[in-house]
Amino acid sequence: MTRSDLVPRPYRVVQRTEETPDTAELVLEPVAESLPAFVPGQFAMVYAFGVGDIPLSLSGLDDHRLTHTIRAVGAVSRALHGLRPGETVGVRGPFGVGWELPADQGHDLVVVAGGLGLAPLRPLVRAVLAGPRRHGQVAVLIGTRTPGDLICTRDVAAWRAAGARVEVTVDRPDEAWRGDVGVVTALLDRAEFDPRSAVAFVCGPEVMMRATARELMHRGIDPDRIQVSLERTMHCGTGHCGHCQLGPLLLCRDGPAVAWQRAEPLLSVREL
Repeated sequence: MTRSDLVPRPYRVVQRTEETPDTAELVLEPVAESLPAFVPGQFAMVYAFGVGDIPLSLSGLDDHRLTHTIRAVGAVSRALHGLRPGETVGVRGPFGVGWELPADQGHDLVVVAGGLGLAPLRPLVRAVLAGPRRHGQVAVLIGTRTPGDLICTRDVAAWRAAGARVEVTVDRPDEAWRGDVGVVTALLDRAEFDPRSAVAFVCGPEVMMRATARELMHRGIDPDRIQVSLERTMHCGTGHCGHCQLGPLLLCRDGPAVAWQRAEPLLSVREL
């Protein structure tokens, strides 16, 4: 039997949904044996045959099916973005450290997403809202470039119906937009949470995560209870090639989910 972290297993595209003009959601189903179970926040190496592979976070987990939200920005992502139902890809994984929910009950949860960063957070929010109510208030704060760039629009309505506080802001509104305009950190004023025990999960551009983590600390959340998703160039997924090194961390192995207490000093080092 082949190791799932070294040899891709064939998965077939069973559903494709256009999220935005350059972003699509692909649902993959194993052709034969499925990979070991993923947890929210982990990623897979997805191979477009004849082109190459890239790391992709899971934006949905449904038993043996894997969901990825893909933005066409490079050769491999464009090839994957263009796949249609019935076509196949190779998948390795699961890789990395996922989001860590507190084991005890009653913690308020603050989820902050910037742009495509909402995709890796979606399985976490879904799991929290679908299971028994173990946590306190759940706030999901989303920032995106324009209204047309917002992904997971169906989830936003479902999360609100399930009792989460969901707020959305955009950088550049169009004529039809009636919501908030500005940076996502401005939405923290509307999130109800007890900073003494709240846990935060942040994913998006690095500059956005820095600003969000600092604002959360300013509001009283300890840095060890703020988790961010870090990205560097990942080639092997197994911690051997070193391309994703950040200080002592190999992010394909020790991340992508990292406590801000550990991430902040590493991100402050100037890279040459």
